Amino acid sequence: MKNILYQAVYFCVTACILTFVTGCQVQDHSSVQSASGENPNPALAGSAAPTQINEVPGDAKPASSNVPGQQFPKIDSERRAYFRIRAPEAKRISVSLPGGNRMTKGPNGVWTVTTEPLAPGFHYYTITVDGVTVADPASESYFGMGKMCSGIEVPSPDEDFYMPKDVPHGDVRAHSYFARSTGGFRRCFVYTPPGYDTNLTVRYPVLYLQHGMGEDARGWPEQGRVGFIMDNLIAAGKARPMIIVMCDGDITPGAMTGPRKDGRPMFWDKFTNVFIKDIIPMIDSTYRTIPDREHRAIAGLSLGGTQTWQITQAHLDEFAYIGSFSAPFGFPQVPGGFNGLLGDPVAFAKQVKVLFISYGAAGDLAARSTLRFQQELEQASIKHVFYQSPGTSHEWLTWRRSLYHFAPLLFQNTHDGNQ
Repeated sequence: MKNILYQAVYFCVTACILTFVTGCQVQDHSSVQSASGENPNPALAGSAAPTQINEVPGDAKPASSNVPGQQFPKIDSERRAYFRIRAPEAKRISVSLPGGNRMTKGPNGVWTVTTEPLAPGFHYYTITVDGVTVADPASESYFGMGKMCSGIEVPSPDEDFYMPKDVPHGDVRAHSYFARSTGGFRRCFVYTPPGYDTNLTVRYPVLYLQHGMGEDARGWPEQGRVGFIMDNLIAAGKARPMIIVMCDGDITPGAMTGPRKDGRPMFWDKFTNVFIKDIIPMIDSTYRTIPDREHRAIAGLSLGGTQTWQITQAHLDEFAYIGSFSAPFGFPQVPGGFNGLLGDPVAFAKQVKVLFISYGAAGDLAARSTLRFQQELEQASIKHVFYQSPGTSHEWLTWRRSLYHFAPLLFQNTHDGNQ
C-alpha cells in the first residue's frame, strides 16, 4: 500500500509539473521582437507606441531582469508588468503570467500586454504568439521548467537581502568533474566566501544546496541569488563563512525515466550514489573544507528537498544539519525515521544539530505535506525550526527566504582549528 501511495503521489506531482513544462517548448520566434529591442524601424520602438493604447504609468520602471538596454517589460508601483512586443501580423499575443491575456494591438503593429499585480520575487514566463510559445528576447533567459525560458524579477518592498550590496563578495565557480559512478563528466557550482583566495590557511564548513524539478545546478546561483544572499549575511556577521556546493540533481525532464516497477528506484534516486561516491569526495579533495559531518549540511528545494530526506536518512553519518524547503513528499516517518531517531528526541538532537523545514504560506503545493510533518515533529517533541514564507507560494522568493533563515543557523556551535 505504501508503494502504491508513493507512486500515486509521484504521478500527481509529475503530471502537474510536466503539463506546465511541455506547454513551454521553444520554437522559432524570428518574427517576434520586443518593441524595446533593436528594430529595423525606429518608429516601432516601445516608447513610440500610441499613448492611448494601454498607456504605461509614469512610475513603471524596466525590470532588473531585462537584457541590457531594454526598456520593456516594465513594472509599476503596484507590481503590474507591461510588455511591448512588435508582431504586426499576429492575431493574438499573451504572456504566461497572471492577467497576461490582457492585450492590445496598436496601429503600428506593437502589442501591449498588461498583467495583474504580481507577487514579489522571481517568475518564469513565456510569450505565446498565435499559438506558438517563445522566449522574450528582451529578458534574460534561465534554465527552468525543463528548458531555457524567460524570467522576470518583481521588486519586493523593504526586502533587499538577495540584492547586490557594497560588501566583500565571494565567488561562484563552475566546476566540471568526472563521476566514476556514472562514467561521465558532470558540472556543479561552488560558492566560496570572501577571502577564500587570500586566507589560504583557513578551512571552511560546507553546505550542499539542491535545486528543484525542471531546474539544474544553475538554479541556486542564478535564480536563487545564493552569492548575494551569503555575501550580505557574512558581511553582517549573521552567518559563518562557508562553502556552498550546488549540484545537478538529475531531475530535469531529460533525466526522467518514469517510475520503476518491482521496487526498483524512481528516477530521482540515482543521484544519491553520485552524491556520496563522487561529489563529496571531490569537493573535500579540491576545496579547503573541514571534512566531517559536524561541518557538513545539506538542504534542497521541492524535489531537491525530497532528495535531501532520501540522502540523509541513508547517510546521516555524513551530515549534522538538514534543510527542507517546500519538499512535496518523502518525509521520514515519525517515530521510525532515521532508524528510529525520530522516536527519541534526545538522541536525535545529539545527531542533528539543526533540522529546518519551510514552505510558502500562499498556496505552496508542498504546504499540506510539510505542515503535517511539522505537526508530527511537534507531537514527538523533536527539536526543529519551522519557517513559513509570507505571501509566496512554490517559487524562488520562498526559497531565497528559506536560505536566508537557514544559513545563520549553521555551524554556530562547532569548533575547529580556525577558531
